[in-house]
Amino acid sequence: MTKKVLVICGTGVATSTVVAMKIKDFCESRGIAIAVTQGKVMDIVRGIEGYDLIVATTPIPATVQIPVIEGLSFLTGIGLDATLEKIAEALS
Repeated sequence: MTKKVLVICGTGVATSTVVAMKIKDFCESRGIAIAVTQGKVMDIVRGIEGYDLIVATTPIPATVQIPVIEGLSFLTGIGLDATLEKIAEALS
C-alpha cells in the first residue's frame, strides 16, 4: 500500500524539494511505496487529511494529529541516517 508523506518547509519550495527527493530515493531503496507532497506550514491550516506522515524542516503546530518527524538533518547531514530510519519505521 502506498503511504502518503507531506514534506513541510517554510515556503514549500526549495527546502522541501531537496528533502522530498532524498525521502523518495531512500524509500525506493527500501521497497517502501510512497507518494510525496511538498508544502508549507500554512498548508496544514487548509487540511492534511489522508497523510500518513509529515517530515518538517520548520516547527509544526502541536495540534497536528499526524506523526511528525523533524527533518533538519536532511539539511545539515547530522543524524540523517537516524532520521531516515525513523521514517522507515513510521511508514512500515
